[in-house]
Amino acid sequence: MTHIELSVLIPAHNEAGNLPALLDEIALALSGITPVITPVINYEVLVMDDGSSDDTWSLLVQRAQHDKHLRPLRHSHSAGQSTSVWQAAQLARGTWLATLDGDGQNDPADIPALMQAAIDEDAVLVGGHRVVRQDTKLKLLSSRIANNIRRRLLDDDSPDSGCGIKVIRRDAFLSLPYFDHMHRFLPALIHAQGGKCLARPVNHRERGTGQSHYGLGNRLWVGIVDLMGVMWLKRRSRLPALVTGIEDSELLRGESEAVTQAHEESVAAHVVSSRMEALKG
Repeated sequence: MTHIELSVLIPAHNEAGNLPALLDEIALALSGITPVITPVINYEVLVMDDGSSDDTWSLLVQRAQHDKHLRPLRHSHSAGQSTSVWQAAQLARGTWLATLDGDGQNDPADIPALMQAAIDEDAVLVGGHRVVRQDTKLKLLSSRIANNIRRRLLDDDSPDSGCGIKVIRRDAFLSLPYFDHMHRFLPALIHAQGGKCLARPVNHRERGTGQSHYGLGNRLWVGIVDLMGVMWLKRRSRLPALVTGIEDSELLRGESEAVTQAHEESVAAHVVSSRMEALKG
């Protein structure tokens, strides 16, 4: 079986209007037409349909019939962005993971440069920095407040921790403790393990179609609550330093090709347990 170098992970909730163009752009960015890393990179794209009520799932199934890189995954009900990314990572086969939002605001053309920076500078994570953001004033305000609080309390120097486009070593991601909304704190979590994190400027675009799933309530206030949990985690947990092991492709490959109901239930139980443990601290 061909070794997969990169797994692109996309959480998608009611993004049928945005996914076709986004998947086309990923294919173009990683096809080797304008190579940054190698003439051709072996990659896969895992799109997690997070309980969509539109045509997201049927679109993915139909496209997968002729797109050898695409692996559609599906939640029976919405579990959120972090859970979608985390579960997709369990099934990914790549040495590296690249995360993208499903709304089209992240530009897949930035992936090769982020991956190259990680390789050249021996970094565990390279995150995007949206220098010029195409968001509403409310979204910008809530993100700015949350980022300032996060930087001060976590001693996290990432300029844009919430940016959806990141490249991260899969083994490092899977070593992290799972909790809801963890995607907002990946640089701080990797840094706590002794991993090197970088940020690079990336393109940011207006949403293609549909509406944002985040607002002041679930971006700012929930983010602050989660921040308290990450602070507790950094104080109470003794996270091991990241190590590089033997590159055995069989160890990097997920065996399952679908997200089962039993797996969803176990993850849900784990989320509840994690929340309860955090509150005890």
